[in-house]
Amino acid sequence: MRQPDIEIYLKDYDVDYKAVATWLSAALGSCSEWEKKGQTFKCVAGGVAVTWLPKAVGKWNSLHLDSDQTPWDDDIACARAAFAALNVEVRCAPGTWVEEESDETADRWIRISVDGEEEIVWHTA
Repeated sequence: MRQPDIEIYLKDYDVDYKAVATWLSAALGSCSEWEKKGQTFKCVAGGVAVTWLPKAVGKWNSLHLDSDQTPWDDDIACARAAFAALNVEVRCAPGTWVEEESDETADRWIRISVDGEEEIVWHTA
């Protein structure tokens, strides 16, 4: 089932929103100029609203695609594509997050890096 939106986390010192814009332009379509709003950067890529939040979790940047109209069915597919295009460590939730899930379940993440793909426990709070 296709997720309603996508959110992945990219390791900070390895990538910035400009590199992400280049990748998104190739994957989704032309990327508008980024607008800085507080700590976040926003643009539209191929009709998809994009939010980039630097250092959302420690040294990890959040990339949020607010649409179900992307080439990726879920966070994991997008994370794999981001890793392949940007060669940067990426983390994402293993499935759709819901408010009612336990803290233990919320700390389960997928890590994609040069070491491969693995499930990890990542305490983000």
